[in-house]
Amino acid sequence: MKVRKAVIPAAGLGTRMLPATKTVPKELLPLVDKPVIQYVIEEAVASGIEDILIITNRAKSAMDDYFDYYPELEERLLRAGKYEEADEVKRAADLANIFYVRQKEIKGLGHAVWRAKRFIGDEPFAVLLGDDIMMGKKPVLSQLIEAAEEYRASTVGMQLVADEAVSSYSSLLLEPVKDRVMRVLDVNEKPTPEEKFSNYAVLGRYVLTPRIFDILENTRPGRNGEVQLTDGLKQLCHEETMMAVDFEGVRYDTGNLKGFLEATVDFALADDKVGPWMKDFIRQKAQML
Repeated sequence: MKVRKAVIPAAGLGTRMLPATKTVPKELLPLVDKPVIQYVIEEAVASGIEDILIITNRAKSAMDDYFDYYPELEERLLRAGKYEEADEVKRAADLANIFYVRQKEIKGLGHAVWRAKRFIGDEPFAVLLGDDIMMGKKPVLSQLIEAAEEYRASTVGMQLVADEAVSSYSSLLLEPVKDRVMRVLDVNEKPTPEEKFSNYAVLGRYVLTPRIFDILENTRPGRNGEVQLTDGLKQLCHEETMMAVDFEGVRYDTGNLKGFLEATVDFALADDKVGPWMKDFIRQKAQML
């Protein structure tokens, strides 16, 4: 079971980040010096992914432009002696083989993933949410792929979340297997406190078998009138083995303002160029409070 392809659903309207996302895709908002989605793609590449399909909509053609060559800009940078900047601009276009398909109607995450059926074919694949950023020593997707290949099974990334946060995610019913790896027995979407299976929630990373496509094609709209990926996972874990990895790393939901600002501060602090300045800046601000 070799995972070579990945799907990045990025067709959402970004309503949690308005007005900034009215004309700029939320995935292209700058996180320090790179757009959010570039971090997601870099994680996929670092995990051995070769081909990536981004699910977009008609208002997000700027993503296609970003991961393309820009000869006029590159030439001007080279003439100005800005060789490092020219290399960085070109590097974004060379990260991976990147393809695009539009979700013509916003029908939910499950429908967006289903749109990748022809691209994926009959092989396992990864799904990385376009606004979920991970920071850790080892790529989170790589941790999932290792488990998926060991158990030859679909695998989801999970972490414990607070009681008050469970209703914003999905809740997993689990059976321990080994350190940080468990078998998924059931899953439910955005449960009430009474409905939850546990405080372990699926967070932004998946490795799935192609069986999910047939399931999603026949999944009725659920919450918010949309086809929920979680509903597909619920059926999949009853038909096939599904594993879950309590991944090592910090996850940021950059699709909301608080998560975006948290990620900006942490990634800036970890950056060699601006990290020292950021630390001094925070100290100075803290003294003023």
